[in-house]
Amino acid sequence: MATITLHGNTIHTLGNLPENGSEAQDFTLTKGDLSATTLEAYKGKKVVMNIFPSIDTGTCAQSVRQFNKDAGALENTVVLCISKDLPFAQGRFCGAEGIENVEMLSDFRDGNFGKTYQVEFSDGPLQSLHSRAIVVLNEEGKVIHTEQVPEIVDEPDYKAALEALQNG
Repeated sequence: MATITLHGNTIHTLGNLPENGSEAQDFTLTKGDLSATTLEAYKGKKVVMNIFPSIDTGTCAQSVRQFNKDAGALENTVVLCISKDLPFAQGRFCGAEGIENVEMLSDFRDGNFGKTYQVEFSDGPLQSLHSRAIVVLNEEGKVIHTEQVPEIVDEPDYKAALEALQNG
């Protein structure tokens, strides 16, 4: 289990992020139109998974804005913003913010993504939501970079994620 903090208070996730070099685990998540998508849909592309608790918090919203800005310049790359928010809330946010370069995906149906990638909180006030994490995959679906943000209110290291894409 990963130990992180929320405003300095210790909380835990179910486990650790996948190791670099490992094969990414498949998932089924819900798109804005309520259809399902899987990792297979992104085969042959580099993938950035921007994982967070809720689009309705400042840091989570900023991560979507930042990746939306950065994603426009990335070739053969998709940025997936993943939370347990309902697709309606994700859509509302993207519409209000003009977000068009990332894909919002929801784990609200069964929470399997959070369990598979071990990012679900196992205790604390955010229990059952996702921690703030980044997982980057190469075109072959191998993990080339991960970051479990140690303090949930902090932003991820965008630069490290983008460098992994360039070097991976």
